[in-house]
Formats: sequence, C-alpha cells, structure tokens
Amino acid sequence: MKHRVMKKQNNSRKCLICGLDSLFSLKTRFYELENKELVAVFDVLEEHQSYPGRLHGGIASAVLDEAIGRAIMIDEPDTWGVTVELKVKFKKPLPLDQQLKAVARITVNSKRLFEGTGEILLENGEVAATAYGKYMKLSLEKISDGLHEEELWIFDDSDIPEEIEL
Repeated sequence: MKHRVMKKQNNSRKCLICGLDSLFSLKTRFYELENKELVAVFDVLEEHQSYPGRLHGGIASAVLDEAIGRAIMIDEPDTWGVTVELKVKFKKPLPLDQQLKAVARITVNSKRLFEGTGEILLENGEVAATAYGKYMKLSLEKISDGLHEEELWIFDDSDIPEEIEL
C-alpha cells in the first residue's frame, strides 16, 4: 500500500543510525506520512552484520529505537525522546542485501512521557522485527551537552519521494 509523504525529517552528522558524516552510519532517511506514521528507510553495510549476510540484532534494535523516538516529532517537532524502555522481538532474519524499512507510530502521549510501537519490514512487506518503546520528553539542551541544534541537525533535501510503498 502506498502512503503519501508529508515531510522528511533532518539527519544528524555523527549518529550511527542517521549520521551523514559517519563512515559506518546507516544514513537512514526518515519520512513523516499522512497517516501520522514515521518510515525509516535504510541500507545496511557488511559492517552491520552479525552472522554472515544477516543484520546484527543490536543494529536492528537501534533503528527501531530511533524510529519510535522520532515519531513524536510528527505532532511535536521540538520534542526529543530519551529511551526509558525498549522491547524488541525478532520474527525473521534481516538480510544485508536489500533496502529495509522501519515503520513507527506513537500509541500513548502524556506531558512527560510517550510510548510507541514499530516494525522492520522486508522488501516483500513481511514483518521481520517488532518493538515497543517508552521515552521521556527532554529539551535538546538537556541531552546534547550544550551543542547547538544547527551543529547536530542537517536537512538533506535529496531523495524525498512523494509516496512510500509499505
């Protein structure tokens, strides 16, 4: 099913998941969809493997953590989530030889905390991993050791599709 892309979120410089200047980053692109879900699109490197040809479970968990934590920005663009709890279940092996997508959404949103769920999808649409996360809302100043937003965030306007197939 195709979903309309409403906005592309920023990338950072050094993040393992979305860093554009990091050699071993997944360079994940995050897209906000019309249905209030967030899609993370990423390509893995051989350096991200555990068993030969398989994505490491820790890397998959990190992608789900990032996607759920960013999903709050759809409705609250200035809110940053810090992980309180993350539970991941693996259902199928995650291959290195295909583009993967993670889909996330917010399920509970209160003043100080939010919760969400997400999945990593294989190219054929099968769910390979699922996650639940709980996050504390903090300001950027409290989590970035005084670094300024412009030093952390980069808007890359390349590769913004009108729709994404899920």
